[in-house]
Amino acid sequence: QVQLVESGGGWVQPGGSLRLSCAASGTAFSIYTMAWYRQAPGKQRELVAASRSLGDTTYLDSVKGRFTISRDNAKNTVYLQMNSLKPEDTAVYTCNYKTDWDWSTPGPYWGQGTQVTVSS
Repeated sequence: QVQLVESGGGWVQPGGSLRLSCAASGTAFSIYTMAWYRQAPGKQRELVAASRSLGDTTYLDSVKGRFTISRDNAKNTVYLQMNSLKPEDTAVYTCNYKTDWDWSTPGPYWGQGTQVTVSS
């Protein structure tokens, strides 16, 4: 049973930083993709960043250079470091896990989501 538990959301002023964490359990697979999605009110869910067990990553164009996804395999945890945050980054951020390398679609395993609010 795959379980994903997120933490680290909150409120921050524009230009600030936050780090999201997603602790995974039941994920003893060698082929996987861990990703962060977000959904703002009235908007479609979008892939923010993903990290594959291949060792590569991908980012939404609007967050490139500001966000960094990383993994701590020993802790089964994936992080999303978000710098230079903008009001348009406000959304619910949710961790996702799948047992393949296709990052064009999300997998069946989701965390509970964490709210990120960027405002002055």
